[in-house]
Amino acid sequence: MTEAFDKGAVVAHLNKILELELAGLVRYTHYALMIYGYNRIPIVSWMQEQADESLGHAREAGELITHLGEHPSLAIGPLLETHKHDIGDILRESLEHERAALSVYKELLAEVDGKSVLLEEYARRLIAAEEIHQGDVDKMLRRPGDVSTYSV
Repeated sequence: MTEAFDKGAVVAHLNKILELELAGLVRYTHYALMIYGYNRIPIVSWMQEQADESLGHAREAGELITHLGEHPSLAIGPLLETHKHDIGDILRESLEHERAALSVYKELLAEVDGKSVLLEEYARRLIAAEEIHQGDVDKMLRRPGDVSTYSV
């Protein structure tokens, strides 16, 4: 079977995605444990949902890697522990993680655009999901009543 895309590059992107999503699982699980205050319950629930979604995304990347006949990475992406556990700090760290993941999904899309419907649709779907996450975190970082997007 001849592929119209660089399989090595695609697998490298998918392994990076796998590693970032596994890091997201650990990161969001940790964040959920470190939330305190009046709004703890809904924020913890949201963080746990993000952890579950990260695990699903990691599994999906791994399945695509094995679909291509390659070996999924056992590594986990960067896990930065800043020891800052204010909800604002946690959300800003989360936003940085989401931006890093979005960047890798976009790189994957550029690699397979017009060459593989399966991988193209996968990348587009996950780019949309990451953009939604970024938007959610951006809204959570805004002061009540602020309409403008949050800026770092």
